[in-house]
Amino acid sequence: MRLAAELAAFQDRIGHRFRRPELLVRAVTHASISAPNRPDNQRLEFLGDRVLGLTMAEALLRADTKASEGQLAPRFNALVRKESCAEVAREVGLGDVLKLGRSEMLSGGRRKEALLADAMEAVIAAVHLDAGFEVARDMVLRLWASRIGTVEADARDPKTALQEWAQARGMPPPLYSETGREGPDHQPVFTVEVSLADGARESARAGSKRLAEQAAAKALLARLEGG
Repeated sequence: MRLAAELAAFQDRIGHRFRRPELLVRAVTHASISAPNRPDNQRLEFLGDRVLGLTMAEALLRADTKASEGQLAPRFNALVRKESCAEVAREVGLGDVLKLGRSEMLSGGRRKEALLADAMEAVIAAVHLDAGFEVARDMVLRLWASRIGTVEADARDPKTALQEWAQARGMPPPLYSETGREGPDHQPVFTVEVSLADGARESARAGSKRLAEQAAAKALLARLEGG
């Protein structure tokens, strides 16, 4: 099987040339365009999630031999969460080579975070099936290298951290409210404000309400802690 030029170039970006190129084709095929003779990437996504998880767990253990499970768990979550997978997908241009159905393409599928994250996990699985775990692990470590080296010592979800900060001071949980929405339906930008009972507040903008909430919580917590 001969790969199209864009997929051949994508191989160079991830640093792996497939002996079985049909695995890569399947990894970039979304369910919106699948057919009996063209399976989608959902099963590969399932496998890739596990390969990524084991790779990150091993990497974190090697990086900090004294960290407790309580310290490692939030770091692990920060590295394998959908947002991180989608960021890596954007860095290697995965969205440009995705095979999507017409409706998904028109709705901005190449930029959707969940879709990019799932496809990145599918690519990891495809490499694993093509060349084995060690090759897939080496690719993941290479693509995630900057994140492994800079993952915060306390990588808790910002919303959780802010709630714990408030509760430790006898305050009720933070309140989040959507204060704005811009852009087309397929690519909205949300503005969310978070506030505490003492009047402290911050706002942030992002491509989803959840990301905007996290960004607002992170900004407020940084200000409260003098960061």
